[in-house]
Formats: sequence, structure tokens, C-alpha cells
Amino acid sequence: MKKLLTPIALLVGTLAFAQLKKDTVEAKEEKIEAVTMTYKKPTVEAKVDRTVFNVANSSIVAGNTTWDVLRMTPLVSIDNNDALKAEGESVTVYINDRKSIFTGKELKQYLQTIPADNLMKIEVITSPSSRYEATGPVINIVLKKRDDEGMKGSVTLNNRQNTQNSQYTNLNLNYHKKKFTQTFVGSYSDNTWIQSNSFLYNIYQDNIITEGSTNNVWKGKNPSISSTSEYEINDKNTIGVILELYRGKSNNFSDSESSQTKNGEFDFLRNQTQSSSSINRTLGTNIFYKYYDKEKNRIFDLNVGTNYNGESENNYFLRNTTTIAGTDAQALGVLSDTEMRNYYIKVDYTQPFGKSGGNFEIGGKIDFNNNVIPNEMYGSLANNLNTKDVFHYEDMIGSAYANYSKTFFEKLETRVGLRYEYIDYKLRQDVAGDSRRDSYGKLLPSILVKYSFSDKYDLSLTYNKNIWRPWYAEFNPFLQPTSDGFYTRGSMDLLPNPSDRLYMKFGFKKKYFLSARYMYTNQDYWSTDVTEGDKIITQPTNFIGKVHKYNLFANTNQTFLKNKLNVNLSFGWNYIDNSDFNQQNNLKYASDYISFWSGSTNLSYTNLFNKNINLSAWVEVSNQNNGNSVANRTNIFHNLSATKIFPKTQMEFSLQLMNIFGRPNFDSTRFSETSSRRSSTRSDWHGFALTFVKRFGNQKVKENTKTDVEKNSGGEK
Repeated sequence: MKKLLTPIALLVGTLAFAQLKKDTVEAKEEKIEAVTMTYKKPTVEAKVDRTVFNVANSSIVAGNTTWDVLRMTPLVSIDNNDALKAEGESVTVYINDRKSIFTGKELKQYLQTIPADNLMKIEVITSPSSRYEATGPVINIVLKKRDDEGMKGSVTLNNRQNTQNSQYTNLNLNYHKKKFTQTFVGSYSDNTWIQSNSFLYNIYQDNIITEGSTNNVWKGKNPSISSTSEYEINDKNTIGVILELYRGKSNNFSDSESSQTKNGEFDFLRNQTQSSSSINRTLGTNIFYKYYDKEKNRIFDLNVGTNYNGESENNYFLRNTTTIAGTDAQALGVLSDTEMRNYYIKVDYTQPFGKSGGNFEIGGKIDFNNNVIPNEMYGSLANNLNTKDVFHYEDMIGSAYANYSKTFFEKLETRVGLRYEYIDYKLRQDVAGDSRRDSYGKLLPSILVKYSFSDKYDLSLTYNKNIWRPWYAEFNPFLQPTSDGFYTRGSMDLLPNPSDRLYMKFGFKKKYFLSARYMYTNQDYWSTDVTEGDKIITQPTNFIGKVHKYNLFANTNQTFLKNKLNVNLSFGWNYIDNSDFNQQNNLKYASDYISFWSGSTNLSYTNLFNKNINLSAWVEVSNQNNGNSVANRTNIFHNLSATKIFPKTQMEFSLQLMNIFGRPNFDSTRFSETSSRRSSTRSDWHGFALTFVKRFGNQKVKENTKTDVEKNSGGEK
């Protein structure tokens, strides 16, 4: 840790001293004629219900995609499976306040096609109001809007060297004339990603120990386009259409070696190769209408849309297994063609309530989902397996919500919200004949209270009840092989995960914040291992038992040297009580109590030596403890970048260094009643990148996603 932080501190200190000396000399030589005061938002804002990362004010966007910047956003972490989390919990991602259709690896690939240069800010909403679909924390990605007359835009070219080379290019066009605005974004990436993994499985029954390693090479070519057309009918009425099209074509090659013993005696040696290809197609449409009466602060939003996602995949495995009896060579092919269809309508209305300064919001949404996953196996290894089935998932999710916010005697801000969600869903397999139909409704309250003792001291408290529902593919019970020689499948018996979150924050001098968080759940589903014959199978399973999570954090955002040096620092202590959870699920080898430190810092320096050179540095210390998985080591991530801007030609060049002092290694152990599994994954997120950006036209932007009535609704916005 000292080896990493010391050079960064020395670098920042040297630059600060040099810049201060240069500014002092220039001040002596020039006559001061006037003073201009300019307000600039801090890079990180700690609000009542969210942390706002104003990336438009930071040089950290240079040479990065939106996915890269998410990695460096305070409170956000990304695990070795590319799952986004906030404060260690799964999140729902919104883009410009519109829920994204993408999850998992598709979300990563899509966000890698959005250049960070398009970002206005990233909101990590830890206590979302009732308007959001309540699945835990929310990440809202807010993009820039350019609405000056005429054509403007940018071209971005990026070359990244990890273990192998990757390229990325983006074209961003915006045209605005009078009441009409058209935005077009086109991107193309050609990426290569390499990952290595080692594992140690221990099945308690018969003391089956399997040890091995895998190496994966993933290549993907991903074009995407998006179009937003917006027309202002008059001062109060606006209509628009959003279209998004994404296509990903990827190839993956992996090789695996493993050995197994049973009760201390040799069982087998195995090597396996996997080659796969897949095509992913996504189309999203959204038609919106907005009425906004600025005089009366009344807002009506109507959104109607559809989303389609289809993925065709072909996996082929070759396996050689050596036992005492000899060597057996087998082959297995797996074909799947997933289709996901979503249709929705959402309505939201906000207006002042009474003459006392309160605001009232009411709304609702209806989603219809129809998803199909056909699977087929072939080859000699498919003997004694279910070789063909079609899994169907259908649901209707209806929700209604209301929020009321009001400020009392100019010191006490309050917001009370209530959301009701109802889901009716059906699962079935065509061949196996298994089926399930279920429905349930949940009331999800939320409360926000903030008291300002003065303009420099305030105390806030928020409470949220959330429910996390299983992803439809996690229900699919079709057995499939994996790259490490094992198998995986879903479970039709999964149940939703409810949780309660309590959050208290104390702010003083507008720069320092102390916070305490508490999260409680008594039911969840996590991965576990089972054996069937000679197969070791990983599947999600319902776990009961109480889990208590406690967090204490300190955060500050400071600016120095005439606002040129911005420093954001957060550091905290985390404590997890898994004692009841472990006892209820007979996890006898797992730790009942887990404590660890975590923190991050973002440093940015603007206009070094007045030569239009921007520097940035990011460091994060974290580990990941989730459910029945416990981290064995702490990772230190870091990213350093330098950008040279040429104002006259509107061009810029960037150099970015990623984890050059240490390659990330995700090392954790997963416990279940029947087994334990230790897995260590070396990430490919390291190396360097070069980026060239050419802009044209007027680049002035404005933030338009929040209206005055939304901003003042009891701290919600």
C-alpha cells in the first residue's frame, strides 16, 4: 500500500508546489484588472440519499468508457464476474432515469460502447425513493445534453494494451435547431480479454477434493447505435423517441486441467478444452411525452417502450479423463438461443401540495415479460443427460407509488414514500414437464429526514425496505457444462430476497461527512454445490438466516490551488454478523464474524502549468464478502492518467495506466452445507491505453434531467 500511495503523494505534492510557484510569479508580473467568481460543483457530492460523482468536472473521463468510470465511482465495486454492486449489494442501473434492459456481461459490453466523455455525472442512490423499482441501491448514469444551435459532436479513437490489444471508436453527433434536437451515437469495439483462474473444491462426503486451473481468451466485436429525437411542442409540452441497437459477436477459447482424489486416493486426471461463439442482439425503443408547467411546478411524464434481447450461443467441449482403467475421450456440444421480450408503460405526476411548500408525486408502471431459453446437447458426453428442453418464463409486474416531501421551518427536510409491487409469474419446461406459477405483492416504505443545524452542520436519516427478485435465467434448471470441467444449472424454487436498510449521515463544514449504515436480511439465495454421480454441480439455492451488516465511513471532498487540485477521500470499517446465517445453513467452516477496511480516493489536477494538461489518479482498497462467499485477500486497484488538450483545434490526447503496480486477483472461498470452493481469478484489467478525441461545434452542455420541483423534493433529487 505504501509503495503505491507514496509516489502518488509525491507526484501531487511536486505538481502542486510547481503550479503554486508558477501562479505566484505570473501574478507578480501581471496587473490584476478584475476578479471573476465562478462556481464549480465538487467532484463528489455527499447528499442525503445518494453520492453524486460529477465526472464532467474531472479529468478522469479522458480515455475511459462509462464502464471504466463506474469502476472508479465512490461506493461502487465490480466483482470478478463483472457484477455491479453498491456498498456490496446488487444494484439496478438507470441511464438518464430510464431503467436499463442490460444486466451482467451484456451491461458491461454495452457501457463499454459509451465514451466517458458523454457523462455528466453518476448518481449512486443508496436510499432510493419509492419512484424507483425497489431492488436495492440504484446507479443512475446521467449523460450530457448539448442543445446549442447547429451541429456538434466528437470522434474518439482508443487503443488499449492489456495482455493483448483492444480497440474502440465512437462517433457522437448532436443537431439542434429551434425546438428540435437530434442526437446520434455510434460505437464499435474490438476487444480481447484474457483471464486465468485456479480452484480447489472440497466435497465433504467421501472427502472429494478437486484441484485445477483454467485459462480463458475472450474476443468480442461489438457495434452499437443509439438515436434520441426530441421536439418541444411549446414551452410546456415535449415529445421524443429513443432507439437503441446493440449487436455483439464473440468467440471464447478456454483450456482446463484438474485432478481429483476421493478419500485420499487417486480418482482421475482431466484436461478439457472449450470453444464457443455467440451473437447477441438488443433493440430498445422508448416513446416519451413530458408536460412541465414551470410556473405551477407541475410535471407529467409518460413513457411507453419495448425491449428485445436475443443471444445465440454454440459451445463445444473436448474432454480427456485419465483413471486407473485408462483414458476416456469425450465430446459435448451445447446450443442455446435465448430470447427476451419486454413491454412497459410508466406514468409519473408531480405537483406542489397545499400552500405550505410540500411536493406530492404519484405514479406507476406495468411490465410484461416473455422469455424463452431453448437448450440442446449433442456428443458422447451427453449420454445419461437431458439433451433437449425449452424453458419458458412469463411475468406481469405492476407497481404503484407515492412520495410526499416537505421542509419545515427551513431546517427540517422530510420525505415519506410508499411503493406497492405485485408480480404474477409462470415457469415451465417443455420436455421435463416441470412448472411453477406464483404471485405475491409487497409494500415497500421509505423515509428520509434531514435536519440542518446551520449552513455548515446537518444530520440525516433514511430508511428503505427493498426486495430483490431472481433473474429469469437463474430459474432455468437445464444442466450445462462449464469451462472448468464442472456443471451448472438454475433452480425453479428460488425465492425473492427482502432487506431493510438504515442510513445516518452527519455533515459539517460542507466538506466532511461521517456516516453509519445498517442492512438486515433473513433470506437470500446464493450458489451452492451438489453431486450427482461423478458430476459436481453449482446451482443457486435458498438460504435462510439473519445477516447483519454494519458500516462506518468518513468522506471528504477538498479543492486546493485555486480549485485546480481536487481530492476526494473516503475510508471506512465494515462488519458482518453471519452467525445466525451460518448456523441455520450448517456452514460450519465459514467465519461467523467478518470485519475489514475499505476506502478509495480520486485525485484530479486541472491545467498543469497553464498548459492545458490534466492529471488524475484513482486508488481503491476493497474486498468482496457476499452471502456465503468470503474474501481471502484485499485488492488495491489504481488508475493514473494524463491528458493534453489543444483548445484551438478541439483535440485531446490521453495516456492511461491501469493497475501497473499490481494485477487484481479476486480470491474468495464459497461455503455450503455440503462443500467449500476456493477460487482465485487474475483479472486482465491492467496495462495502458492511448486515446485521441476530436471535437467540433459548440461543446456547451446543460443538465436537464432534474427539474426544480424534483431537485427540491425533500432531498430526493
